[in-house]
Amino acid sequence: MKPQLSHEKLDVYQLELEFIRWSAALLNDVKGCDGIRTAEVRDQLDRASLSMLLNTAEGNGRRRMHMRSKFFDDARGSATECAACLDALVAKSIVPENRIVEGKALLASIAAMLTKLVEYFSATRFVREAGAEYGQGPCFESEKEGEKERDKKGKKGGTP
Repeated sequence: MKPQLSHEKLDVYQLELEFIRWSAALLNDVKGCDGIRTAEVRDQLDRASLSMLLNTAEGNGRRRMHMRSKFFDDARGSATECAACLDALVAKSIVPENRIVEGKALLASIAAMLTKLVEYFSATRFVREAGAEYGQGPCFESEKEGEKERDKKGKKGGTP
């Protein structure tokens, strides 16, 4: 068995590789089309799919939870960008809609997996103290009582 780095063991990473293989085949088919109309979308799809893969790998290598969440969130954004590129290929009549169904299904699975990773590593899932509004809570109550005492002394002619 070949050695694996930790990110290579992720199901989402393997699915992203599958999407890259799928999109490479699509881009090879599209390459023969009108270059002016397709170049930008082809390049963007290629960059976004690579960005998705790289952000997943980098996120999995991070130790800090919030950084992992950030990179997985960036990867999810790139997956959404890939889906938009596929939509653009259809909108420009470069490929028929039925040609992108498999790619969109892969991206939907990838986005769902990345969403779960973002939620898992998100700081909001960890236990923390409930916040209090400014000027509220036990510390401020004792200060308010002290102020009342000082006010009473001040009104009775005490030392200022």
